Amino acid sequence: MPDTTERVCFLLALRPDRIDDYLAAHTTVWPDMLDSLREAGWTNYSLFVRPEDGLVVGYLETPDFAKAQAAMAATEVNARWQATMAEYFQAPATVRGDQGALPDETMHRLTEYFHLD
Repeated sequence: MPDTTERVCFLLALRPDRIDDYLAAHTTVWPDMLDSLREAGWTNYSLFVRPEDGLVVGYLETPDFAKAQAAMAATEVNARWQATMAEYFQAPATVRGDQGALPDETMHRLTEYFHLD
């Protein structure tokens, strides 16, 4: 049976002056946010940071990333979480109205070109 897992890696950019605050916010991720991620199909999800400049690298596995993103976008908890996290991120190149884009809308997805099981 072929593996249908989609491995997703993405980049985000933190504001250098807010890195410590962002990391502190992730010591207590809301339980309903964690539940929503699991229910939406986000598995083996990790975030990494390069502390000297705030580069965030995210990794997750899911059967269908587009569906997993859409499922999260449809939740109230994700809207609250993204609004809370927005202050930690550098302003994106594109904005959504006066509010700007939320962090999960500014992910720069990387292309997988090699994988070893």
